[in-house]
Amino acid sequence: MAKKSKKQQSAGTPATVTLTAAGVDFTVHAYDHDPSHPSYGEEAAEAMGVSPDRVFKTLVADVDGTLTVAVVPVAGSLDLKALASAVGGKRAAMADPTLAERTTGYVRGGISPLGQRKKLPTVLDDSATTHPTICVSAGRRGLEVELSPTDLAKLTEAVLAPIGRG
Repeated sequence: MAKKSKKQQSAGTPATVTLTAAGVDFTVHAYDHDPSHPSYGEEAAEAMGVSPDRVFKTLVADVDGTLTVAVVPVAGSLDLKALASAVGGKRAAMADPTLAERTTGYVRGGISPLGQRKKLPTVLDDSATTHPTICVSAGRRGLEVELSPTDLAKLTEAVLAPIGRG
């Protein structure tokens, strides 16, 4: 596992470029992605030796016709009703994966809440604030970025809400 500070970061993804431009402290964690692993998020937690409660997955949902990003711990799942409620919507469903990839500019398993091609409404599970730092995808499979949940919420203009289910 390689750790790089923002000063050592060379090959940037849109997510790390966004963080660097914002002057936010972050750490990049790289690991060898195993395509046969059943869960991208759990694989990341295992590879980094980090509790799954601190590793967050980025999911794209359709809330009343608007693509919306949900960031929840990999240890749980997304509560679609709570997500819809958090953004003032009535109904949410998982977005078509191809549409999510095309809209964010990232591939499944590597979708980051940061540096997306199109800025989408974002909701961060409020459990993130119980940790000094959390990990989210840095924009490709096998690459995570660790940062404070406060910085993530600020950069993504996220609403904090209880959208995860344990």
